[in-house]
Amino acid sequence: MFKNKPPLVDGQSIDTLIGSQVTIHGDLVFSGGLCVEGRIFGEVIAQDGQPAVLTLAEQGRIEGEVQVPVVVIHGELQGDVFAAERVELAAKARVLGNVHYRRAEMKAGAILTGRLIHVDAETQAMAPPTLVSATG
Repeated sequence: MFKNKPPLVDGQSIDTLIGSQVTIHGDLVFSGGLCVEGRIFGEVIAQDGQPAVLTLAEQGRIEGEVQVPVVVIHGELQGDVFAAERVELAAKARVLGNVHYRRAEMKAGAILTGRLIHVDAETQAMAPPTLVSATG
């Protein structure tokens, strides 16, 4: 279908395409490049230890949690996003949920109804307190 070279979206190679006429009900686990032009009702999760990039096209929609190292959003996402590496919100992106990120890029026009939570800050906040013993 893709011949020798996979197509590129936003400079990322696409291994899997969910077309605009496709609706998925259920969780999706993947690795590599995934481009969503259709709808997903469920979680989208990258396989542990595998490189993964999710690109949500302008006409695409996801209702569910996303756990992917690199997330590029042009469409609509309802749910929390956990991007261990980076998240990009394009000008027409619409996100209803919290975005957990290490690096973020948000273009003018993008709409985020939720919180931006930096991963390193979150990790520090959740770290157990260090006990210091004072002996005399």
